Amino acid sequence: MQFKGVVMKKLVLFLFLVVFAFGAENVAVSVDILFLIACSGLALLMTPALGMFYAGMVNRNNVLSTTINTLVLYALVALQWIILGYTLAFGDDIGLVVGNLNHIFLVGIEGQSVGGVSENLFMFFQMLFAVIGAAIITGSLTERMRFGVLLIFILCWSTLVYDVLVHWVWGGGWLMKIGSLDFAGGGVVHIAAGVAGLVGCMMLGKRKYAKGIMPHNLPLSFIGAIFLWMGWLGFNTGSALSVNSVAVNAFLVTNFAVVGAMLSWMLVEWVKYGKPTLLGSLTGIVAGLVAITPSAGFVTPFVAVFIGFVASPICFFAISYLKAKMGYDDTLDAFGLHGIGGIWGGIATGLFATSSVNGIIAKEAASEGLFYSGDWSLLGVQIVAIVACFVLSLVGSFVILKVISHFSPLRVEESQEINGLDQSLHGEIAYR
Repeated sequence: MQFKGVVMKKLVLFLFLVVFAFGAENVAVSVDILFLIACSGLALLMTPALGMFYAGMVNRNNVLSTTINTLVLYALVALQWIILGYTLAFGDDIGLVVGNLNHIFLVGIEGQSVGGVSENLFMFFQMLFAVIGAAIITGSLTERMRFGVLLIFILCWSTLVYDVLVHWVWGGGWLMKIGSLDFAGGGVVHIAAGVAGLVGCMMLGKRKYAKGIMPHNLPLSFIGAIFLWMGWLGFNTGSALSVNSVAVNAFLVTNFAVVGAMLSWMLVEWVKYGKPTLLGSLTGIVAGLVAITPSAGFVTPFVAVFIGFVASPICFFAISYLKAKMGYDDTLDAFGLHGIGGIWGGIATGLFATSSVNGIIAKEAASEGLFYSGDWSLLGVQIVAIVACFVLSLVGSFVILKVISHFSPLRVEESQEINGLDQSLHGEIAYR
């Protein structure tokens, strides 16, 4: 028996040496592929989790309509992405503005690779970004937009705004060329979606019963927020596209930003209202996640705590004061959280990005962050990128909704809104 044990050990060692000698490169690639598959699985959680998070905060008669908005958009945007979106975003560059049609219907990506992963897998991972960006917008429009109008708006916005922004920032477009940094979509996803939500809710007008409505099911929102947090780890960590120190850093800083943001939101609320709330803590989680997204692969863990800590007061101000001052009815504060949080995250990247975390900064970025290099170049480029994302989404969203309004009313009838959209639009009710 002892002899057999020795033989087995030597056999295992021999096989290991063979794999190492002849297949090390393939093994490494396989690890990266498994890593991105796992991250994609986590990121896939984000859209249904956002639906749960949103559903718990609306009127009880709009729970199902709010949920189905995010669910159906997954299918719609995914189909758009594989037919046209991917090639517009990552096709060969046309004048630094948009990709060409060489990958329409995913033609030409089979057998190709991006970094250490297959391009098919990269395409799928990026599709999840497009889906969650569309889902975020629904938070501003829920409880009063017609379902068909929402689908048409999101389809057009994804094609004319989102895909173009992706090309600008990640696909070889002009923002990428000037050295802007957006690790996992602070501008591409969150600023763009938040601004689209702002434009949409202003064009729709206020809800008929907006005053006095409180979240109807905070435990549901709690579950949604926790799963959203888990999914975000895949969202940010997977953006490294490889099992390396940048991925580890992205995992750490994503969690540490939540630490800072949750605590600071609680403190602001405690000082302002005398009581910390669960809703405030959940909102702080999202604020921290949004703020760290553009810089997750570029900043240190301690800086991440600071970025999250600052994010909550800024987003709190936008939700509590800016919204009231401007008079818009952003139902679930997509702009206050994602738009404003994404803007702060983009600025923070220009302040704190360091090549000690990610060597790509020394090669492709305008410079290191201001506090590391003393050079204003990266901060200036980040502000240009923020403005570009803001303006394109603002103009594009307005034009799309304006055109749609000439063919169909944007919002439901008053009786439908008052009775709730679950029954009037979908023939279902959540609670009996």
